[in-house]
Amino acid sequence: MTKVRRTTRETQITLSLTRTSGPIEVTTGDTFLDHMLVTLARYAGVGLTVDAVGDLRHHLIEDVAIVLGQAFRKEIPDEAERYGWAEVPMDEALVRAAIDVGGRPFYGGELPSPLYDHFLQSLAVNMGATLHVVVTRGLDRHHVVEAGIKATGLALRQAMREGDEVFSTKGAVALEFLEE
Repeated sequence: MTKVRRTTRETQITLSLTRTSGPIEVTTGDTFLDHMLVTLARYAGVGLTVDAVGDLRHHLIEDVAIVLGQAFRKEIPDEAERYGWAEVPMDEALVRAAIDVGGRPFYGGELPSPLYDHFLQSLAVNMGATLHVVVTRGLDRHHVVEAGIKATGLALRQAMREGDEVFSTKGAVALEFLEE
């Protein structure tokens, strides 16, 4: 389990994440953000508790994504399956997500909501993951964003599964910070 508290002048966030399914309890004061966080956790198969407040909706959504990405980064097993992908239909919307949790941060996507596009970017970069989200079709912004969050969650579930070995041609990467 990873527990994080992040406090700034703009936001106060307390978050805990478990790699296995567990309770999901989210309170941010933003009903749609709560819905997307619960959805992401459920589809990723993780336990999540979030208690957050913020001065602006943008700061709240961005900072929660930052903290969530950092928590996911700590929960990724060394011998994770590493890659995951999913395609989710939701009414008229169809969205694909593909992720690599191997430590190379990048986000490519364009959801019809700049806030939730930024949410996924902040999540991926802080997780150290490559995340691509492709909207094949969709008219209703809610449906497109939710399908993108669900596809990301399912892809994460797959990528975070524990495997038998480090899934990389490099093997394990050892990194030491040396003092001069």
